[in-house]
Amino acid sequence: MQVPVLNVQGKEVKKIDLPADIFEVEVNVGLMHQAYVRQMANARQSNAHTKTRGEVNRTTAKWYRQKGTGRARHGSRGAPIFVGGGKAHGPRNDRNYTQDMPKKMRREALRSALSALARDGQIVVVEDITKFEPKTKAIATALQTVAGTDNALILYTGEQKDTARAMFNLENAKPLHVGYLNIRDLLKHDKLVLSLAALDSIKAHLGKGE
Repeated sequence: MQVPVLNVQGKEVKKIDLPADIFEVEVNVGLMHQAYVRQMANARQSNAHTKTRGEVNRTTAKWYRQKGTGRARHGSRGAPIFVGGGKAHGPRNDRNYTQDMPKKMRREALRSALSALARDGQIVVVEDITKFEPKTKAIATALQTVAGTDNALILYTGEQKDTARAMFNLENAKPLHVGYLNIRDLLKHDKLVLSLAALDSIKAHLGKGE
């Protein structure tokens, strides 16, 4: 698949071929969904917590005598059926939500997402993002020029981090180091903007020959 390479003015400087083993694979929606659910689950925190009847701070004395009251027998006010008692089967902060997924499947999910973006014309390749003026307002204008929207995921390499620092104040765009490429961010934005250096990093990471 051929795509144009743009400069910071939005003009085409040349065309390049995107590797078919990354950007033209069969889109596996089920695999992408599994990778997305795994990522969201692994980011989940176990903050909700309730106390059981053995943890509530209530008296251990028998509430009323065993027989002769006409009521059901009870021994503890901390039982779940009483107000102020413990919670039966409530959420606990020691629950582990993490999910595992083989590395090959995770990488294949990324290839599917990149292929879906390439198929729909949502990938924008720029010559070098260090040519952008490192100011938030200037980069917002440049994004509108090259991508036609500011709702974009911008991949950068370690050498481009100084320019990327000016992108963090953008409201809708998100700069992301190419080493942290993930399924959620790929599917969240309208466009994927990457430099030739970032593309080389993707080839090294996701290429089938590696």
